[in-house]
Amino acid sequence: MSMTTGDQAMIKRINTAIVLEAILRHAPLSRAKISETTGLNKATVSSLVQDLIDNKLVAETGTGASSGGRKPVMLEFVADAGYAVGIDLGVNYMRGVLTDLRGNVVSERMTALTTVDPDRVFGTLRPFIQQLMDEAPDSPFGIVGIGVGVPGLVDRNGSVLFAPNMDWRDVPLREALSRTFNLPVMIDNEANAGALGEQRFGIGRGISNIVYVSVGIGIGTGLILQSRLYKGSSGFSGEIGHMTIEAGGKPCRCGNLGCWELYASEQALLEQAAELGYKDKDLDGLLAAAEAGDESVASLLKRIGEYLGIGIANIVNVFNPNAVIIAGRLSRARPWLEEAVKDTLERRALGFHLRNVNVLYAELGDRSAVMGAVEMAISSFFERLKTS
Repeated sequence: MSMTTGDQAMIKRINTAIVLEAILRHAPLSRAKISETTGLNKATVSSLVQDLIDNKLVAETGTGASSGGRKPVMLEFVADAGYAVGIDLGVNYMRGVLTDLRGNVVSERMTALTTVDPDRVFGTLRPFIQQLMDEAPDSPFGIVGIGVGVPGLVDRNGSVLFAPNMDWRDVPLREALSRTFNLPVMIDNEANAGALGEQRFGIGRGISNIVYVSVGIGIGTGLILQSRLYKGSSGFSGEIGHMTIEAGGKPCRCGNLGCWELYASEQALLEQAAELGYKDKDLDGLLAAAEAGDESVASLLKRIGEYLGIGIANIVNVFNPNAVIIAGRLSRARPWLEEAVKDTLERRALGFHLRNVNVLYAELGDRSAVMGAVEMAISSFFERLKTS
């Protein structure tokens, strides 16, 4: 049976992607080694490698060790063949990075947000992204895309359906950004972005089932199951911050009562601290007080840790992950939270589920979400290479 040209073109694209992936993961490596690891014959590999070299995505970098005979020429992925922008859009801040195609940070900026009005936020976001783009060196592919993590529910079209702590409903963010910059734009919940960031560049490397818990003003969660970001049937998931942990509890902005984030977030800490008379203290101030030996702040933090542990125990019982990664601003309180989280988890989670679970703290600090956002832009670029 003869193949049509369309079939051949498709097979060539898929094979090119397989070769590129091999180089991305295992570089430096030789053409012969690529042939060996991918199962493609040598002539095919040589021709595909030449295409990748012509397209400036792969370069020859000197010779490897010989096993007798000629020394093999090694191939390396050209990380600066293009650049990507990642944005972590917080409730009261905006963080951005410009990276090469391997996620090496070329430039980083941060600014405070004093408004949650969508138009005014966009008015700040537009020049903020432009400034990052302006810092990109010249490259064959230029800026390959923009990734954005936002604190709310995002649908498949990149619209922010609901961001309770920003009072956003149905904000067509992706459409606005792609119209402005004429580039591919990826938008997702900041906790999904953070989960990706830690899995790709942080403490989650090589872990296949991760529950990522971002504890800031609210609580966001991202799930990586069998090495892939889990999305529910409508394309969003992970609103575990709004699971009920107090049946007759406090009312939440989401319309529910007794949500987890009302008891275990930075907002909960600040409210409880204010009731104790620490009205003028923010997170930094409270951490400094705990550091200086203030017992009442330390016990407040311990209580927050217990509530965090309750929610995490529920998650562990449902998903049986390998790791729970605690991230977000409140993870800076780790010295005062850690023991309470661990004790509560051990008391409340099913013993079998606890056998293989590690409670970890984000390695990228405040950068988990922004690095995940840039990874969304980079991986989408590689997906397009496979199909274009």
